[in-house]
Amino acid sequence: MNVCYFIGLDIHKKMIAYCIKSIDGRLIDQGMIPADRLSLNAWVQRIPGPWIGAMEATIFTGWVYDFLTPHALALKVAHPEMLKAITAAKKKNDRADAERIADLLRVDLLPECTMLPQEIRELRRILRYRNHLMRTAVKMHNKMSGLLMEVGAGYNKKRLRGKKYFHDLLGRLDEIPPTVKDLLMLSRTGYEMFQTFQKRLIQTLRTNPLIRERVGRLMTIPGIGEVTALTWVLEIGPVTRFGSIRQAISYCGLCSAQRESAGKEQRGPISKKRNKHLQTILVEAAKLAPRWNPQLAAVHQRELSKGNRNRATLAVARRLVAYMMAVDKSETDFVIREEQKAA
Repeated sequence: MNVCYFIGLDIHKKMIAYCIKSIDGRLIDQGMIPADRLSLNAWVQRIPGPWIGAMEATIFTGWVYDFLTPHALALKVAHPEMLKAITAAKKKNDRADAERIADLLRVDLLPECTMLPQEIRELRRILRYRNHLMRTAVKMHNKMSGLLMEVGAGYNKKRLRGKKYFHDLLGRLDEIPPTVKDLLMLSRTGYEMFQTFQKRLIQTLRTNPLIRERVGRLMTIPGIGEVTALTWVLEIGPVTRFGSIRQAISYCGLCSAQRESAGKEQRGPISKKRNKHLQTILVEAAKLAPRWNPQLAAVHQRELSKGNRNRATLAVARRLVAYMMAVDKSETDFVIREEQKAA
């Protein structure tokens, strides 16, 4: 009879700690291996039989997961926030961490998190890098504004992004020091460069056949733009992983944390346990969506009448999640019902 082994892995940049146990908790092997593909391949060949593995989600987990998946019966990724058995331990080192992960896996108590397919993770990496470029471009724009304010130069804030206006402005400002002009040109060059690169990355994602159809359906929702649709598809992955809208709203970080004890319930601020990339995009989209969607405008106005603008924005963001889940699960374009049009 084949024996199945349970393996816990604690992954770091240069080393990987491992612990191999049998179903009854007997320690089979334990040690450290270099974190490279050649060493991992040699280690896999030494495993005495079929195995199931688990590792904590870190920045290094992706490539290790992809490399080991063909060799394992099953490979799981643990949610780092939920691994209290490791963080609360008195004795904490790499080998002890690997052993605890193996024990949690063996007794089926591992707090597992979803690992998206490799193709989706590669596209998600591109999208997140595009967002990083956009944040850097905004910093360059703000730096231009700051330099102009430092020397007391008047300018139109709304038109400063325009290329023609910027060069006309530099031509009119004869009283500012030459060094400031040089810094303004340097900031403008950086701004245009980052904008060009982010557009190329968006074009790469837009034309990808793996997600093109799904993104197109989501964009039929009034108020959902291309970046919001791409973020939903690549951060959520398969929408079937959520059984209800409430679960999706919680994952997106659009609800408060709950604390209940002795029959008393207390609600705090928005929970920090969320997908921060989705939360940021949805909140930004919720600020603009009411301009294009009458239903969302009605939701925003109703909540705004209660006197809290932030809660009104969150209500719109939650409605956006409901719309996107409905379109995604039904695999049909968004259609406004007749009674809603009449209203």
